[in-house]
Parts: sequence; structure tokens; C-alpha cells
Amino acid sequence: MTSTTPSRGRRRAPSKMERAAGKAAALQRPRVILALLLLLGLTSVMLLDGYLRSEIGNDARVRDGAAYDKVPQKILDGGPLLTFNSGNAKTQSIPKKTIALTFDDGPTPTWTPQILKVLEDNDIEATFFMVGSMVSRYPGVVKDLVNQGNEVGIHTFTHVDLSYQSSARLKRELAQTQLALAGAAGITTTLFRAPYSSEINAVDNYSWPVYKEVGRLGYASVFVDTDSDDWKKPGVSKIVQWATPKNNKGAVVLMHDAGGDRSQTVTALDKYIKQMKAKGYSFTTVSGAMAKLNGAPNGAGRTAATGSGGAVEAGVGQTGAQTGAQSGTETGTQSGMETGTQSGAQTGAVGGQPGGTQSAPGSSSAGNSSSAGKVNVEQSGQQKATGATLYEGKALIYAVAVAEWVLPLLSWLLLVVGVSVMGRFGMMLLLARRHYRQRNKKRGKGGKFSWGTTVTRPVTVIVPAYNEKECIANTLHSLAKSTHPIEIIVVDDGSTDGTKEIAESLGLPNVRVIRQENAGKPAALNNGVRNASYDIVVMMDGDTVFEPDAVHQLVQPFADPEIGAVAGNAKVGNRDTVIGAWQHIEYVMGFNLDRRMYDLLRCMPTIPGAIGAFRRDAVLGVGGMSEDTLAEDTDITIAMHRAGWRVVYQEHAKAWTEAPGSLKQLWSQRYRWSYGTMQALWKHRKSLTDKGPSGRFGRIGMPLVVIFQIITPVLAPLIDVFTIYSMIFVDFWASLLAWLAVLVVQLVCAAYAFRLDREKYRYLAMLPLQQLAYRQMMYLVLIHSSVTALTGGRLRWQKLKRTGEVGTPAGVS
Repeated sequence: MTSTTPSRGRRRAPSKMERAAGKAAALQRPRVILALLLLLGLTSVMLLDGYLRSEIGNDARVRDGAAYDKVPQKILDGGPLLTFNSGNAKTQSIPKKTIALTFDDGPTPTWTPQILKVLEDNDIEATFFMVGSMVSRYPGVVKDLVNQGNEVGIHTFTHVDLSYQSSARLKRELAQTQLALAGAAGITTTLFRAPYSSEINAVDNYSWPVYKEVGRLGYASVFVDTDSDDWKKPGVSKIVQWATPKNNKGAVVLMHDAGGDRSQTVTALDKYIKQMKAKGYSFTTVSGAMAKLNGAPNGAGRTAATGSGGAVEAGVGQTGAQTGAQSGTETGTQSGMETGTQSGAQTGAVGGQPGGTQSAPGSSSAGNSSSAGKVNVEQSGQQKATGATLYEGKALIYAVAVAEWVLPLLSWLLLVVGVSVMGRFGMMLLLARRHYRQRNKKRGKGGKFSWGTTVTRPVTVIVPAYNEKECIANTLHSLAKSTHPIEIIVVDDGSTDGTKEIAESLGLPNVRVIRQENAGKPAALNNGVRNASYDIVVMMDGDTVFEPDAVHQLVQPFADPEIGAVAGNAKVGNRDTVIGAWQHIEYVMGFNLDRRMYDLLRCMPTIPGAIGAFRRDAVLGVGGMSEDTLAEDTDITIAMHRAGWRVVYQEHAKAWTEAPGSLKQLWSQRYRWSYGTMQALWKHRKSLTDKGPSGRFGRIGMPLVVIFQIITPVLAPLIDVFTIYSMIFVDFWASLLAWLAVLVVQLVCAAYAFRLDREKYRYLAMLPLQQLAYRQMMYLVLIHSSVTALTGGRLRWQKLKRTGEVGTPAGVS
């Protein structure tokens, strides 16, 4: 015998099967990535929403009663407007009988529009110090506010006490709020008010460095002269009284447009404005007041050409003689959200006069210019956002809009998943108990349960085998011990490892070995059905071991002429490994409890390939085992239902199968199962509108399979993601207790399933770890399968590596 070897230096050309496998792997890789990206996107949306709602990075500390000996006395005795020029601090007070009306903590879609309506009706403008996270959630309110002629200031992004924060956090709070303003209204601002601030004499040793840093960054800090304390809800008259300046002084007045019920504020505001006007007061914005202080009449405009830099700084009012130009650009990304462009251009600010110019981050001088080139002094603290700041701001607004839409949807889906999971547990427990009592009844009304006359006639057992040299001997030896008369047909599907020779060498009686070219498991099963000698055929896998009475128990339901197929009780033989124990729990709790439930509802979706029996004529009548899907067992089962046959579960027919021994093999098997199930459901979708038995399965069985085996498992990661999120950012102990409560429910169901199957409870010790690791993998498999189905992908059969470690049933504990 001669053989041909390839010449040295040349690589062997891949076979057709190898090329197909390579193409399949290449096609699946992008879908795995897409599945992971979906989970990453879900996590990112939740983190963004949590950050916006101050659940992530929230610092609720508020400093009170600190020393102030390091704060210059002239600052403590000064007015509410604090600016810095070349590091020199300066304060200013509001002109006499002038009110700069300010609102904190907004915007909100409920109260801010109502306040804007009052302002518009009274023909005045105000300054709104906004929280960046609120701006990003309600951009339309901000845009309307600015278009109405009001101005905005920064109140940080997450409303934290900055005296506890680092310099990096301070810059991030400012930059993120600027991005939110840019995205919402196309503007940036140079006005700032710190959360929890009040009058300037409350500045202490911890907050003073914050204001110096804010001033260095080009912002004017705005404090309060008169606090209405409207957040206390003291009543309309009290709000008006507390907001009224004393002795005709000018004042920065504080109210709120967020933080709770502001109906008293809205009512008091209209009354307050009319009362103050009657006393001869004028209303303006903070920038308008500073323009008055610097020599510009209220409401007057200045041309954008004033100075050589950014927008007119009438609202900032820096003093001192500073000429030349300082320009700098700082771009950074912090915590995944801060990407800001800060440019400082300061030119020719002459003491006490408007005309000094300063641009806020990412801004230009065109922000508040009219068509005639004028700048609205009331809004001169704002500039038009340009460049990267504008586009990054819009991206932030869009991302937040997605999060605001997705999170409520996810919350509803989480509710659906929770109800579905608990409903499934409830159904399984009730129906499984009823099924067990019905099938194991020994006496009482109606007598002992029986399928009918005992079935004793011979049956055919079909064993499809492809490269099963490790397992085929154990499989055939277990069949040889059968207590029921059987004919064994081994269909060798083109094995290359000597499976056929091993089967023939055993010399077992009633064993026929049929050889065929490799065509797949459905073709092998159909070949066996065609060659079967008897009217009942038992189908099994080449790696499965039957108990001696398994065949006899499996065929007893055929005493009922309405039954066309029977599902047996498949058990994991190699359960002593971690992966094996996880699958053992899944088989006992999931598959077998489910089958009891589906049996009573008469809509069994799958007869396991490891152990199942069929009427030969029924199989041939529905066209045999189909190659249309990768789940030929689910496909044939649904086809039997649609043909009018009844499909039942026989718990006493037990077979031991070798489960995948590695995560890679487990992924391949479950991926094929889940994708094949989706294919089978889609193939038989017309049963939803059919009448008779087909319609019964379509309207009962198919929705249950879709809900319990596809939708709920696919969405189940929401439970874990929300739990982890809540444990880290919300309430650790409450979230942990909720998760443990669900685990207890699952443990109760699993324990009951083990009791029904008379399994040892010690394997349940692996259940918590299964929930933490194994279940997550099953989620990814289902998501991967769903993506494959939605993208129209195809998947080939994948041969699992076998070890032959599952021997006779007696050796399995």
C-alpha cells in the first residue's frame, strides 16, 4: 500500500469541511461582538442615567460652621458679585432699587415653564443657575428660557458641595454643565453659583479656594443678598416678605424652580414682582446689574466689535488695566464624560467699565448679537457655543435622551421579566406537583394510574453515531441489558474514528450497523426510521446510556392510541465537575419541571434527542426528521402536535447523557439549541392561526416557549444588571436581600424538582454559583442566538468532544 505525502514546504489544502467551519467561525465572531456591545450599551445607559440622577458619584456631604479666618475681610464684607482679575478678587453690590432675580436647581418641565410665564407676563428677565444634569434631561426648557431673554449660570452638574471635591472634580462639574448648556441652547456662560451657598459672608476657609479656582477659570461667582426661603413652603405672603430687600437696597434675590412643589413660588412671584415695581424697583439679570455698575444703562446693547476677544463682558465686570491677549486651549476627558474646550481670551478690560471681553469655554462673540450686531446686555454673561464644545454638547443631549427613553422601557421590561420568572416558578410548582401526583397515583379515586394495556411488543432503537468511539460501546452495552425486546440500529454517519468497527466488534445480538456518507443527524435518524422493523422507534444519542427498564417505561404511553411521541427523562451523567453540576441542576429543575408543566398543558415543545420515542408512521407522516433547523427534536415535536398527535413526558424512562465538559463546548451546544429552537418556532409560526390541535399548540405552547425560553432569558440579565447597579450605587443591603429572596425562590423550586426526581440535594450547593456564573453565560448564548436569528445567519452542526466517562447507570450517583 502506498501513500502520497505532500512535498516539503507546501501546506496541505484545507478540506471542504474545514473551509466551511472557518467561514462559520468568521461569521459568528461579529455576532458575538455585537452581543457583547448590546450588554455594554445597556450598562453604559444605566451608568449615564445613574450619574444624571446623582446615584453614581453622589456626595451628599454639606459643610457647615467652618472657620473663615483665611478669607479676606473685604470679601466677607463685600457685595454678592465676586470676580477675579489677574488673581485679584473684587466684589460688587447691586445698584439701589434694582433686583437681580435668580432661580436655583432647575430646570424642571413642571415649574420652570410656569415661572417663565410669570416673567413674560410681567415683562422682566431673570437669571437661572442650572444643574447640568437637569439641563441635559430637559434641554427644551433651557432653550425656551434663553430665547425669552433670560440668562443662565452654572450650578454644577450634580449639585455637590465643591468644598469637599478635588480640583479635577470641580473642573469636571463646570465643563460638563457647559457641555449640557451648549447642547441644549447653543450657549455657554461665565456665571457661577455654588450649591449650598448663600450670602458672601458665609464663605469659609474650605470654600474660598474653590471660588479662587472658579475665578481663575474665568467665572464670576454670584451670591445672595435676600433669600426667599421658598423651599420651606412657608406660604405666599412669607415668600414675598422674605424676598423684599430692606431700606430700598438693591439685591440678588434667590428663589427656586426645582426641588419639589413650587406652586407657592409661582404664585408669590407674580405678587412679588408687582409689589416691587409699585415701590419703584427695576428688575434685571445678573449681567444687566453688572452692566449698570460698569456704566452701561440697563437694556442697552454694545456691539460685538467692542474689544478684540469674545462676547462683551458687561456681565462679568472685571476691573484693572489688562492689555494684550491671553489665549489657551485646554481639552480633556474625565470620567468618560468630560471633554471640554476651555479658551480664555481676555483683552483690554478697563476698570469699572463694560467692554472687557472674556469667552466661556468653547464660545464665540456672536452668541447674543442681533442682526444689527448688537449684544443683549441682559444676557452678556452668555456666549455662543462653537466648535467641539457645541457638537460634544449635542452628543451629550442625544445620549441623555436615549437614556431617558431606554431606562423607563428597561424598568417596564424588568417588571415583565420579574412577573414572568415568578409566574413560571409558580406554574412549574403547581403543575409539576399535579403531574407527579397524577402519574404516580397508586390508589384513590379512579385507581392506580395506567396508560392502558401494557406494551410488550418489540420496538426499534435508533442510534445515530458520528465519531463516537469513546461512547458507542457503553451505549450499546446499556441497550443490551434492556428489559424490553428491542432491535438496535446503529446508523454510522460517515465516522472516521472506527465507530462502525467498534459497534460490529461487540457481537451484541439484535444489533444492525448501517453505514452512510456523512449527512448529519436528521438524515441518520431518517435512515434508521426507514430501516426499522417495528412500529415504535426509540431515538437516542450515541453518547447516551439507558437504564435497563428505560425502553420499557418509555413505550408504555403508546397504549393510548392518541399519543404519537414520548419524551424521556434525560439526566447528566458527568455531574461531578463544576460545569457538570451546573448542567445537572438545569436538567432537573429546568428541563424536567418544564416538561411536567407542558405535558399537563398538552403542548410539549421538545422531545430530547437523548431519549425519545415515536410512532414510526407518525414520523413518516410529518415528513421525517427535518434538516430545516438545527433543533430537529423541537422541529419534529411541533410537527407531531400540528399533525394532531399527543406528546407526553414519561418521567420513569431515564437515560444518562454526557454533558459538555468545557465552557467552549457548552457554548457551542447551547448556541445550537437556542438558535435551532428559534428556527423551529419561526418555521411553524402559522400554527398561531391554525385551527384544531395545530392551533392549540400555536396559541398555548408557542407563546409559552417564546416567553419562558427566549424573551425572559434574553431579558433576564436586567435583573442582574439592575441588582449590581443598585448594590453599588443605591442601597447595597436592600438590593442584596432582594437578590437573595429571588435565589431562595429558585432554591425552593430546585429542591422540589430534586425531590420529584429523587436526586441528591448536595448538588444544590452549587446553585448560588450557578446564578453568578453559569446563568450569565446562558444569557450571552441566547443574545448571541437572537442576534444570529435577526441578522439571518446560518449555523452548521458542531460535533462535541466526548470522553466516554458516562458508563453504566449504576455507576452514576
